[in-house]
Amino acid sequence: MASDLAQALLPWFRANGRLLPWRGSANPYAIWVSEIMLQQTRVETVLPYYARWMKRFPTVRSVAAAPLDEVLRAWEGLGYYRRAVNLHRAAEIMVTQYKGRLPTSMEQLRRLPGVGRYTAAAIASLAFGQDQVALDGNLRRVLARYFDLELDPRSVQGERKLLTQAQPAVPAGESSSFNQALMDLAAAVCTPRAPA
Repeated sequence: MASDLAQALLPWFRANGRLLPWRGSANPYAIWVSEIMLQQTRVETVLPYYARWMKRFPTVRSVAAAPLDEVLRAWEGLGYYRRAVNLHRAAEIMVTQYKGRLPTSMEQLRRLPGVGRYTAAAIASLAFGQDQVALDGNLRRVLARYFDLELDPRSVQGERKLLTQAQPAVPAGESSSFNQALMDLAAAVCTPRAPA
């Protein structure tokens, strides 16, 4: 049975969700690239970079085979260049250790350069349908307000409490929609200041 949160959130998402090029994709590589690009960067900024990247580097193998300076040129202007370096290194690891595919487990994903708990959970949820809460800054804000969290949601204790409260709210088999709905709610309604 879906939680009260999911019962309210998922219909809202179906009616109001943003159309993004990586949404609805069954391609784990495309989801991974979008999640790395979206780290500390707004969706509007990422959109043109993502489109160009996917044309230039359509597969994990194409990134791994490219020289790092070419990868950095494709990333130019997006900032936080360490992400591009890590993406290149991770692609090389995937080619040598995972036959050119993204690993599917949270543990294996977290071993890739540039993939922390949030990014691993997002990939596991969006690409592989695993029931994970992708707790980024936006979800922390929404869920801290929803659960009336008294702790700082950025603290270790606050994150632990949010995960404990939010994980049971994830509807089985619908974590992708659940996480994306929370992301869109954070962007459109539950903004940092003056939420609608």
